[in-house]
Amino acid sequence: MINFTMLIVILPLIAGLILTVLPKKNEKAIEWTSLIFSLLIFIISLQIFLGFDEANPNYQYTFSFPWIPQWGINFSLGIDGISLLLIILTTFLMPIVILSSWKHIHKLTREYYILLFILETAMIGTFAATNLFVFFIFWEMMLIPMFLIIGIWGSDERIYATVKFILYTAFGSFMMLAAIIYLYTHVGTLEFQDLGTIRLDPTTQLYLFLAFALAFAIKVPMFPFHTWLPAAHVEAPTAGSVILAGVLLKMGTYGFIRLAIPLFPDAVMQCMPYLIALSVVAIIYGALVCLVQTDIKKLIAYSSISHLGYVMLGLLVLNQYGVEGSVLQMVNHGISSAGLFLLVGILYQRYHTREIASYSGMAQVMPKYATIFMIIALSSIGLPVTNGFVGEFLVLVGAFQYSRDFYEVSRNILTFLPAIFASLGMVLSALYMLSLVEKVFFGKVHEKIARGHIPHKDLTHRELLYFLPLIVLIFWIGVYPHYFLNKASGTIALLIATFK
Repeated sequence: MINFTMLIVILPLIAGLILTVLPKKNEKAIEWTSLIFSLLIFIISLQIFLGFDEANPNYQYTFSFPWIPQWGINFSLGIDGISLLLIILTTFLMPIVILSSWKHIHKLTREYYILLFILETAMIGTFAATNLFVFFIFWEMMLIPMFLIIGIWGSDERIYATVKFILYTAFGSFMMLAAIIYLYTHVGTLEFQDLGTIRLDPTTQLYLFLAFALAFAIKVPMFPFHTWLPAAHVEAPTAGSVILAGVLLKMGTYGFIRLAIPLFPDAVMQCMPYLIALSVVAIIYGALVCLVQTDIKKLIAYSSISHLGYVMLGLLVLNQYGVEGSVLQMVNHGISSAGLFLLVGILYQRYHTREIASYSGMAQVMPKYATIFMIIALSSIGLPVTNGFVGEFLVLVGAFQYSRDFYEVSRNILTFLPAIFASLGMVLSALYMLSLVEKVFFGKVHEKIARGHIPHKDLTHRELLYFLPLIVLIFWIGVYPHYFLNKASGTIALLIATFK
């Protein structure tokens, strides 16, 4: 019987192998083959999603075989409620990324799509791994295709951005590898379920937690490990930015919820106040930096720091509301950030500038584009009936519940500060995003655009086609979030029970 988890992990690699035999110059065949395979992978993941048993909080669709028997390492995969949502997000975004790349990638086209499929395998494998060694292999596997995508198809400063990206990530990975080796030599197993039953002494937990947390904090990225992100986003091609913001950043938050938090509970409780403080700083700092940006793409990049601060805050308060909001917000941010980066890419392709000052009155020039932009911007802000509202609201409820619990013990009103400052972040988010919309889309059409030689071209049918699924999900999750939350609630409850 075919195991669906293993199938969606290896199928992107099979797609990449098939692309190698297609003629280099036949761009249309390469594009259509890539799109068909990406849709097939999504359909298989959708079958997993629909067949997932919500009542079972443990791993489903498991697969395992002896990989390195002399070391006792198995190639183990499985999907629970948390990894399910992130896998479906990954496979959902990939056809959109491929369709958005049509007619825009002309240099090494075949190699570009092969790298996308290798990256997809690495992302799915990271979310599906249930063995720590397998997790690390897929985690590291992601670096090579992302490095090449930014380095070959990126903008002028792409080499600087790729080197910074690799150095930051490699340092964190080195610390995680050291912790993995220690665990293996002292515990004798790397299977997630076996590791979850072992309770290390508090000092050992603290050192191991810090090693894992550093690797994941860099990937999120948490403040102050965020400085690689704006450069990577700005210099990456549109597809690179979409994958980076939509999925790769979630690998850091997923690492926390899958490994760092459940494996080292004593260390988590010891470090929790400091990590919550850093999360709140990221929310406020990211939003304030967005207010002074002059480049649209850089503004959206910094907004990711702020939004991922909410994800980390929800994880760290360790109650049902907070963690559910955090997991849902991972998906929500993947949708809204992907849409915004796609929109910026389209604007740059038309007018060859990302400077906010170079645009005004664009709603008159590109009304369809302006409508889509405003819907996704409102999703990013967290307007009610959009997906962003549900995720951030649950995180804030969880943060206030956490603060209330501590207040009942300490009777110190300062315990409410994290929740209050996180709420302020939502106001700042609305301020910078609505300011961007007002400057770019309203008022008089910018004179350079009005008398320019570039024809005013609104969204094409192809572009509307790949924005439509994003818009549907924005309102679907915003109106009926329980359809998605129910998949993960059992797994989240099992995680929180560790700390009771």
